[in-house]
Amino acid sequence: MQIGYKLAAEAFGPAELVRQAIRAEEAGFDFVEISDHYHPWLDKQGHSPFAWTVLGAIAAKTERIGLATGVTCPTVRYHPAIIAQAAATLALLSEGRFTLGLGSGERLNEHVVGTGFGVDAAERQRMLREAVEIIRLLWQGGYRSYEGRYLRLSAARVFDLPDEPPVIAIAAGGRGAARLAAELGDGLFATEPKPALTASYREAGGNGPRYAEVPVAWAPDEHTAAQAALETSRWAVTGWKVMSELPNPANFAASSGTVREEDILDAFACGCEPQRFLAAAQPYADAGFDHLVMQNAGPDPDGFLDFYREQLDEQLRKLTPQAV
Repeated sequence: MQIGYKLAAEAFGPAELVRQAIRAEEAGFDFVEISDHYHPWLDKQGHSPFAWTVLGAIAAKTERIGLATGVTCPTVRYHPAIIAQAAATLALLSEGRFTLGLGSGERLNEHVVGTGFGVDAAERQRMLREAVEIIRLLWQGGYRSYEGRYLRLSAARVFDLPDEPPVIAIAAGGRGAARLAAELGDGLFATEPKPALTASYREAGGNGPRYAEVPVAWAPDEHTAAQAALETSRWAVTGWKVMSELPNPANFAASSGTVREEDILDAFACGCEPQRFLAAAQPYADAGFDHLVMQNAGPDPDGFLDFYREQLDEQLRKLTPQAV
């Protein structure tokens, strides 16, 4: 089992994210994963630095910890040619430590360029397919062109390529996307402990790493942890259909206004008891995920990192699927 630390780019500025990544390496995490947003989910969070600049700084200031986007949408706000170049550069700077997490995106971030965001999830998945094909094509080297239904490439070449291309992990919320991850990706990325996702991925031939985010909130007591998550992360309980469609933080504030502390306690492992965190992670291990990302919504990142190093690291790594 590999364990990662989520860098919440909506909640912290760039220098603080780099500092947390350095501390995560010291605490023993295997990798850090960063969200790639243009806006935060809520204005209260107050941040949204450019993820690729932050990753470059982390690569320069760390030695062994893996880096990943969780996840980048390479279809609207970015053209896939730009992501192919950015990922290749980061793979070189990190000496092979980078994983490119890709997904179909959220309106929150993609609408900003004013070109639309796809009619529905099916269309966005078709766009994602074309984007991954373009990225793979450019990583083969040489000048490349592509003519798709949604995306085009004209005589483009990425000059600086690593010897081995980065791993591509594709986000999936349903069986179709999981099959796409097996067909065109090297790994699977998810946010829910659904056995159907890993089963579909494997049935379609996928045999790479399977990433999943585990929602937690560390604080010395349960109430403090839950209140911090309620203040900054209540959007997380609204569900993917809401999260993918709303256009700005004000909409997320309105849609999550009725979320209660009880709802947070149901969705997040809150407090400071290791067993509670292990219990939250176990369903992901049961579902077949082998790269678990601790997504801490608590008020004290350093306290959580110390807690992880001292009380959680060894036990999390021992998690195995439990027989039903």
